[in-house]
Amino acid sequence: MKKLLILIAILLGLLILISAGQTYLPSIFQNGTLDFASQQTQPVKVVTEESVTINIVKKFGPSVVTVTGTESQQEQEQQQQQQNIPFGFGFSPFFNISPEPPSISQTPDQQNQPESIGSGFIVSSNGMIVTNKHVVADSTMTYQVITSDGKKYDVKNIYRDPLNDVALLKIDPSQNSSEKLVPLTLGDSSNLQVGQYVIAIGTALGELRNTVTTGVVSGLGRGITAGSPYEGSVEQLNNVIQTDAAINPGNSGGPLFNSSGQVIGVNTAVSQNGQNIGFAIPINVIKDALQNYEQNGSIKRPFLGVSYTELSKNLAIVNNLPQGAYVEDVQQGSPADTAGLQQGDVIVKIDGQQIDDSNSLSDVIAKKGIGQTITITIYRNNKTQDIQAKLVAAPQQ
Repeated sequence: MKKLLILIAILLGLLILISAGQTYLPSIFQNGTLDFASQQTQPVKVVTEESVTINIVKKFGPSVVTVTGTESQQEQEQQQQQQNIPFGFGFSPFFNISPEPPSISQTPDQQNQPESIGSGFIVSSNGMIVTNKHVVADSTMTYQVITSDGKKYDVKNIYRDPLNDVALLKIDPSQNSSEKLVPLTLGDSSNLQVGQYVIAIGTALGELRNTVTTGVVSGLGRGITAGSPYEGSVEQLNNVIQTDAAINPGNSGGPLFNSSGQVIGVNTAVSQNGQNIGFAIPINVIKDALQNYEQNGSIKRPFLGVSYTELSKNLAIVNNLPQGAYVEDVQQGSPADTAGLQQGDVIVKIDGQQIDDSNSLSDVIAKKGIGQTITITIYRNNKTQDIQAKLVAAPQQ
């Protein structure tokens, strides 16, 4: 009897072990064999960030274009004469991101070949393209737009923003009538947050079309002095977006997307002193340029005609000056010149509005109308005084 009870206890223990094994061990046994096939056919799971990037590239990448330019014969001869003259790099900590011009001589059959100089993106189905002004700054060149699938369009008209690094290119969609131009959706850059995920697409190095990089918004409201060491020019860029998404020469004019696939900026400059420090013009500036074009048939801006340095509160205290815009130069024949503004003046107010960190001179003037007379409060020789100036349309550059 005792042996029978022991035998029953052993059998119950075995049954419990078998039941536990079937419940808790991985279900890799089927019919007594390992099921390798079922493991190999498991779908690959893509994390959310990767999925967002892949979807945006697939859906919106075809609307990103390459801008090419062909030099005139005269321009080519000048370039060959200046080929051995070194470029200076010391004047600006930032530079616009057009590719470096070739440093080797071209054979006759290579001349007059289009050179990729930047990126752009489609904003209307009737053939309007957005890019940077510095990409198409040379009025002697002939420009083309090339889509991601290699279709070429001649640029019929160029509308340059006189005050911002923005240009609108007009192409004729009928040049490739079988193709449909799909415009991108423009977002709202006023709602951006630091840390927000962003995606940049462009023609890196002027050769690698639809190159994709990712990052975050690293900063907002930046003010930088950007210049192209290859063009020998500099300009002030205000209120730009800083990003750590890798931006390379050739990315100029390409879109910066948010995670919803909306364009929230236009890539324009990169720091040459730091790593992963790029800058983009907020898309609201481009939306304003497009609206300006719709109203005027070109981009017209009010113009005062001064070069200046913003005096922050701390800088003003150090120099024993009031906060405002310190006039460094007055353009001859401009409204500022006619009004009597002088080098060394500090523009303190415009129509009673204080010029300070939150109200830059360029922002205040931009809100005025062409032909409008404004009252400028200046500080000169330890005194303040008011002068009148009538704004005109900014000259095209």
